[in-house]
Amino acid sequence: MSKLKQHGLIIVAGAVVGLIAAILSWQGNPYNMGFCIACFLRDIAGAVGLHRAETVQYIRPEIIGLVLGAMGMAMVGKEFNVRGGSSPVLRFVLGFCVMVGALMFLGCPLRMVLRLGGGDLNAVLGLIGFALGILVGTFFLRAGFTLKKSTPQPKAEGFVMPLISLGLLVLLVLRPAFIFFSSEAPGSKAAPIALALIAGLVVGALAQKTRLCMVGGIRDAILFQDFHLLLGFIAIFVAALVGNLILGNPVNFSFTDQPVAYNDGLWNLLGMVLVGFGSVLLGGCPLRQLILSGSGNSDSSVAVLGMVVGAAFCHNFGLASSAKGPTANGQIAVILGLIVVAAIGAANLNRKKA
Repeated sequence: MSKLKQHGLIIVAGAVVGLIAAILSWQGNPYNMGFCIACFLRDIAGAVGLHRAETVQYIRPEIIGLVLGAMGMAMVGKEFNVRGGSSPVLRFVLGFCVMVGALMFLGCPLRMVLRLGGGDLNAVLGLIGFALGILVGTFFLRAGFTLKKSTPQPKAEGFVMPLISLGLLVLLVLRPAFIFFSSEAPGSKAAPIALALIAGLVVGALAQKTRLCMVGGIRDAILFQDFHLLLGFIAIFVAALVGNLILGNPVNFSFTDQPVAYNDGLWNLLGMVLVGFGSVLLGGCPLRQLILSGSGNSDSSVAVLGMVVGAAFCHNFGLASSAKGPTANGQIAVILGLIVVAAIGAANLNRKKA
């Protein structure tokens, strides 16, 4: 495929993702949160009882669709490659730390772009922090950081995350008594199940095909002056903004009165520094980790599980921010998270390649 066609494909994919996010908010998802990996994983963690924050408990079909859509596209393209064993515990810890940063900011990198598309200027500070975190991460990459190579794994390993996703879908449809569902916003705000599932399938397939990654766009621009993935990043913003305006979703260019957000600039910035830094060492943003987990990569599955446990930990121990602002526990956790991620980076430098 020519470079021009590749650019066109990722722009189209980004535009579709941004428009889908606007449609999901129009159809019931929280505004500026039409599609958020961190928020939706947190909601799933609450739904299965890993935390008891009653306002954020729901099995989000979008996450299920992402994994299954990526698996389907990977199989069609003969890219379902079952590999793993690359520092799984460290990947779990990095995923945990990324979630701590995301729940400080109140959103993953994808939601950061969607918040920008809704006029939330707090997300500008998040974007600056995200870019700074990626910049720090690239210093470690240039110094020889590595989590070692993954190796082929048994075929069954690659189907674990898709099977978990199917299990969650069954629980969502049957709604047994042991699964928790929020009666208050934002957890109670949700697009129709069928629409959300189809949206996830489409985004999962497109993201697998195009390698769409929020971290990869900025990382590649810094390391290689390659702006290909960044085009998708920009397309999501433009499509989300236009989609919101067309559909009548709120677009309010300000720092205040934003849905599920707060306006403490320092902690919005530092939360996303941690997300960017940790994601670079993982090799991709939370969206990319989910897509890889559906494509047979058990290392990414471990990172996703780290995010789920991190989300539960944040709500069980008062680390997660709210519209009222960050908590003291959350501020301490972000600083500790930055220290832990830096320590992992320093401990895994390949000195021969530095």
